[in-house]
Amino acid sequence: MLAVLTSSDFDRVHAAFIEAFSDYVVKFEPARDQLREMLTRRGYVPELSIGAFDDDRLVAFTLNGVSDALAYDTGTGVIPSHRRHGLGKQMLDFARVRLRETGYTEYILEVIESNTAALELYLAGGFHETRRLQCWSYEPQREATMSEIHLDEMPEWWDIQPSWQNSMASIRRAQDRHVTIGDEDGYAIVFPNTGDLPRLAVRPEARRKGLGSRLLDAAATIAGKPLRIMNVDLADNGFDTFLIRSGAKRTVRQIEMALTL
Repeated sequence: MLAVLTSSDFDRVHAAFIEAFSDYVVKFEPARDQLREMLTRRGYVPELSIGAFDDDRLVAFTLNGVSDALAYDTGTGVIPSHRRHGLGKQMLDFARVRLRETGYTEYILEVIESNTAALELYLAGGFHETRRLQCWSYEPQREATMSEIHLDEMPEWWDIQPSWQNSMASIRRAQDRHVTIGDEDGYAIVFPNTGDLPRLAVRPEARRKGLGSRLLDAAATIAGKPLRIMNVDLADNGFDTFLIRSGAKRTVRQIEMALTL
């Protein structure tokens, strides 16, 4: 049975999430608080999200977030015992109608490039590819420090629009502690608990002078663990080259897709 989720379903969402992603391309087993923080940052709204129930057990889910007129699939999963029964398509159809009726105009998601089953589902459901994204891991190269700063407005010193989870709206929704470091020429935002680096930006006139590398190493020093640099647009050749030269390692590639509602 398909149903709209509520905030009281969170424990069932967490249990189903762990089971659904236990054999995923990238194994992901977040603790309860980690999942709540991830969903909070991505704008999760239970009442716009869909669950498939077998009696009282949640066996599949599509967890949706929103920002302005846009909706975002923060995670869709089906537990192994209930796959190949069409639940993915049913939830997608349900979500599309629910979001359209609520006033949202576009539905966005990301799918790992090698996940052909999910990619085929979304293409069949009317989604089209908007861009390719690369995820990275950065091991600290050297200790570095930079001053912590406060910016009321983040300068838009990027060449390509950030992905959903790296947007300022996502960062502002975060409950987890994050630190902004830098100076008048550049800044980075890092989440020490996870090593997530959603933003590193340098004023165009100040690039290729070592500031980006200092920001990267200072962020890694604050985190004390490898940095996760998620969903960088592959068309951003300058940032791609910077990460390669800095010693960052590519992890998974994703496809961003969109559906007009």
